Amino acid sequence: MTSTCHPLESARRTIRLEIEAIEALLERIGDDFERACQLILASKGRVVVVGMGKSGHIGNKIAATLASTGTPAFFVHPAEASHGDMGMITREDVVLALSNSGSTAEIVTLLPLIKRMGITLISMTGNPDSPLARAAEVNLDARVAQEACPLNLAPTSSTTASLVLGDALAIALLEERGFTAEDFAFSHPGGALGRRLLLKVENIMHRGGELPQVTRGTPLKDALLEMTRKGLGMTVVVENDGTLAGIFTDGDLRRTLDRGIDVRNASIDDVMTRHGKTALADMLAAEALKIMDDHKISALVVVDADNRPIGALHIHDLTRAGVI
Repeated sequence: MTSTCHPLESARRTIRLEIEAIEALLERIGDDFERACQLILASKGRVVVVGMGKSGHIGNKIAATLASTGTPAFFVHPAEASHGDMGMITREDVVLALSNSGSTAEIVTLLPLIKRMGITLISMTGNPDSPLARAAEVNLDARVAQEACPLNLAPTSSTTASLVLGDALAIALLEERGFTAEDFAFSHPGGALGRRLLLKVENIMHRGGELPQVTRGTPLKDALLEMTRKGLGMTVVVENDGTLAGIFTDGDLRRTLDRGIDVRNASIDDVMTRHGKTALADMLAAEALKIMDDHKISALVVVDADNRPIGALHIHDLTRAGVI
């Protein structure tokens, strides 16, 4: 039989039904949700998410979201749990069981053992009167009025509602724990955010013989040679005691030429930017980037506690490190 429904009409109806399913959740978020959060926060173990079929796919994602936002969690396939993987779950854990019907055989089979071990059980079902919901300390009501599937069979609106409810749980726990962006970075060290929040200036700065440096009174032409040798487009200028006096960059050179100063006879003292913007070695690279952005500059001098230059950081270093 050929459908007479236009694809766009079908798509809009599907989206509308799933939006309605999510909006209905707002009316049911209450004491049960708050109790679920309290149980997880009080636990000394992990959140173990279980679910079969499409609920299992959603459960996998919920476990991953919890784990990456400060709540240790992992997914266990309930069928595998009946054949040995139950050993992965400890008495201190919290089991979050997903089943739209609340009577999925593979999950119901686990209920007596969960109860016998005294494991805290939270259910997320579409049937608050189901065996799973009745066995749980608290049930998160994820029921939907209608699946987006025109046959009202394929899990569509119900899985979307469960996914959103899982996200709501993860974010509520995140905020309750005071989980920060830096905490997030520690669980995502390979990502862009991890690089931005974990990398420090000392990890990427130029130091030692790579640091272009001249003392006050140095002829400008010699300072330009030092800049050329080190290839950073800048040089640090120090006092006789080794403390920072200033910085001279490619930008300063352009301004020097615009002023008509004779570079062959000028001293670095005449054209340098006095003191200049600085960074500390243990500063996050992202903080150094903000200083550069705020002041529209491309290089920073890295100083120690005594204001002695120990390194230099160029905008290109931040780009290569993936901070930008």
